[in-house]
Amino acid sequence: MVSEPLVMQFHVAQLLKEGVGAVREYMVDDEMVILDESRPSRVTGTVTLLRVSNGILARAHLSTEVELECARCLELFTCRLVFDFEEEYIPVLNIYLDEYNHVPEDKDIFTIDENHFLDITDAARQYAILAKPMKPLCRHDCPGITI
Repeated sequence: MVSEPLVMQFHVAQLLKEGVGAVREYMVDDEMVILDESRPSRVTGTVTLLRVSNGILARAHLSTEVELECARCLELFTCRLVFDFEEEYIPVLNIYLDEYNHVPEDKDIFTIDENHFLDITDAARQYAILAKPMKPLCRHDCPGITI
């Protein structure tokens, strides 16, 4: 069952108390800045949170629209990005012992904060940037700059 649309932060204290294999599904409908120097883009989709032994595995299927410059005609256009990701989030605070967990100081590790909030914003932004076309075109038959 999918819950009502939410922002990209999820309170996961109850899920952390459940056994491995427990699942929650959410709809996402939120705004975030994806590309530097751009206005916020609406991000929509679904997120599945799966309890795993070390924390929570977040699986997301999201889409957004960003404004890009065409590589041929240099005009701005709206480009739809669809992307999926799967990332493990490690809690920084043990929910049973109220003690901090040893979390490696690796910047590639996503964490669940001490208030038990899992925030997928940074992962969504990173994967949206990866989904951006290397050579964006306003349309496939764009003739380029006209003089």
